[in-house]
Amino acid sequence: MEWALGLVVLVGAAVALAALARRIGVGEPFVLTVAGVIGSYLWFVPEFDIEPELVLLGLLPPLLYTTAIRTSLIDFRPKKVSITLLSVGLVLFTTFAVAGVVVWLLPVPFAAAVAIGAVVAPPDAVAATAVARRVGMPRRLITLLEGESLFNDATALVTLRTAIAAMAGTVTIWEAGGDFLGAAGGGALIGGAAAAFLMFLRRRITDPVLDTSVSLLAPWIAYLPAERFHASGVIAVVTCGLILGHGAPRWQSAASRIAEQTNWRTIQFILESTVFLLIGLQVRHIFEDAWNSDLPHSTLAITCVAVLATVILSRPIWMFPATHLAWRIEGRRHGAQRPHWSGPAVLSWAGMRGVVTLAAALLLPADTPELATLVLLAVVVVAGTLLLQGLSLPLLVRKLDMRGPSRAEDLLQEANLLQQATTAGLAALEANITPETPPEVVDALRHRVEYRARSAWELLGRSESQRVTPSGEYRRLRLAMLGAERETILRVRDSGVVDHEVLQEVMATLDLEESTIDRVLDTDGDDGELLAAPVTAGCEHLRAAPRTAVPDLPDACAECLAEGLVWVHLRMCLECGHVACCDSSVGNHATKHFHHTGHPVMRSVEPGESWRWCYLDEQLG
Repeated sequence: MEWALGLVVLVGAAVALAALARRIGVGEPFVLTVAGVIGSYLWFVPEFDIEPELVLLGLLPPLLYTTAIRTSLIDFRPKKVSITLLSVGLVLFTTFAVAGVVVWLLPVPFAAAVAIGAVVAPPDAVAATAVARRVGMPRRLITLLEGESLFNDATALVTLRTAIAAMAGTVTIWEAGGDFLGAAGGGALIGGAAAAFLMFLRRRITDPVLDTSVSLLAPWIAYLPAERFHASGVIAVVTCGLILGHGAPRWQSAASRIAEQTNWRTIQFILESTVFLLIGLQVRHIFEDAWNSDLPHSTLAITCVAVLATVILSRPIWMFPATHLAWRIEGRRHGAQRPHWSGPAVLSWAGMRGVVTLAAALLLPADTPELATLVLLAVVVVAGTLLLQGLSLPLLVRKLDMRGPSRAEDLLQEANLLQQATTAGLAALEANITPETPPEVVDALRHRVEYRARSAWELLGRSESQRVTPSGEYRRLRLAMLGAERETILRVRDSGVVDHEVLQEVMATLDLEESTIDRVLDTDGDDGELLAAPVTAGCEHLRAAPRTAVPDLPDACAECLAEGLVWVHLRMCLECGHVACCDSSVGNHATKHFHHTGHPVMRSVEPGESWRWCYLDEQLG
């Protein structure tokens, strides 16, 4: 009973602290870790001991899986060399750099030093991406961090397992290399087989509840067999998640995808919050065990500082040459420009460690020399990187003027993609109409998809307080109607004259409709006609601007090339033909061109896009 109460209090406190961190705008890992450290010194807080098997079996597989199913294979493929250099090369480089420092300062064998090096080498998937998204880092950098964090734990754990085996006997470098390749290859094969089995099974499940239940078992269906055959369970889970996430839109129903995403997001939030609170709660008793050992306190302090500095410095030492090597191998072939130094600089400082480091430290055998000190080194690295790098990373991003994704640019992409989908849907509608099809059904379907496309374009204009739009009015009125309908149903429920099951079905119908109403937050429109494209009424600049086809233009932003920057999308001024980068790009040169020249209208020159934008009236055409 006591452990159940403690678990409830632990999870409740973690969720409350995470909510507080979001409210005050501070990184969740930092707030939770500091709160845990403070809690570990309070007399009424019991001592929480992390069981390594609980983390490696209970926490790591679901956290990796939920990240993998949301990772794009399309974005992953062009960066496979960069991700491999970080998730394998950087982990091994950090491992042996730390091992050299530990052997120099502590009376431990080289195998034990390699083991603690492998423990502290991999950055944490949760901490790095959580901070990266909060500070608004460019998506290409977040993709690299996510890809690195998906596979670096596998490299570290396989290296740790080999080092522990070396402490118990003799392991040659060839045996270690063979073990590493076998674990990686075996994990990928088992992960692929698990994905094929789950895909076969879930294709035949139509009930979202059953499908989500199978999804919750997926991480362990991949992880446990891989570990049973001495392969990498981490790679198995990641491979399985990447395959399932990529193929889900083709074989999984919409209801199942929505239910799965909602459930996994909830699980991820709870686990991440609990994990960082647990890290902080370990600090006191781990520190006391090391402080009371036979090692001189001065040596202990020097070793902690030296290992933390080695971990932090190893990353930029490896990152800069690895970034340029990856560009020469794969980036230049795909037409990417030479990477600017600011990208590797930010990635170098995004090396926060987390709970996997702490759990791996607890896997060290009990007879390991200076075990208490080695575990303390892991705690110092976790706490030090979370506090130093986690707190200063937002400042570094701002100082380097790293521009995150522009909300306006995202809305443009969403609207353009919806426009293409709407065109395809209307074509399919026309092709499938039969003589028996009622005209009112066709009109209703056409009206619905045109309304959806128009709503997406309206999000790009001015605020609803300045002008009311059809989609905004539809949302406002329909929500008022749904509120009245729900009140009526609740009155009938309270009267007790209708069966509860019937009431639940009707209430679920209303809830589903309300959840799917288009959320028009910032809109701008002109009239009540529902069109499937942006209009130019009310903007003389758009009416006067030419609707030219895209000529043979340079496929680069000249200003970005001159400044050594990276662009995301290209825009063309319709008055002088100047081509520059979009607002999501670091340079923001298209908007700067408008401010410098006053030319009001530009258009997208990206493939498949034909929209125009007036800077003065903030309207699309």
